Amino acid sequence: MAPFFATIDTAIMGRKTLDAGLEMSGGSLPRSNMPRYVFSKSKPPGERDSVIFVNESPVSFIRKLRRRPGKDIWLMGGGELARVFLKADLVDGLRLGVVPVLLGDGIPLFPSGFPQRDFTLLENKTYSRDLIALTYERSRPKSKRRS
Repeated sequence: MAPFFATIDTAIMGRKTLDAGLEMSGGSLPRSNMPRYVFSKSKPPGERDSVIFVNESPVSFIRKLRRRPGKDIWLMGGGELARVFLKADLVDGLRLGVVPVLLGDGIPLFPSGFPQRDFTLLENKTYSRDLIALTYERSRPKSKRRS
């Protein structure tokens, strides 16, 4: 994961994803110098427990973040939050890990309710223990220039 982490400097997730991560890790997140923003309708905004809670529009928040200099922004998870990003066409790439374990339950990666978005495969890489990592880039139609 080190090459991936070298490309990002901001992480974003939904509150349910944060809760699931806290449960899996025993109640605390690993230390990080990277700002981690959590979109929540139930938690008041502000920094607590190594995350920054946000309750503004994801679209306007991301547009503000993109105006700052920096590396890529990582949308860590949250199906509902991913749907908002996909509807607003704010997803520039996908990095998916395929692990041969069927969980049977969990948070959907891509819930219904967003328009079709096209992506182009940039890389597929196989790691030990049957993990496959897929990297995609958003395919956007080229704009037509007026003459």
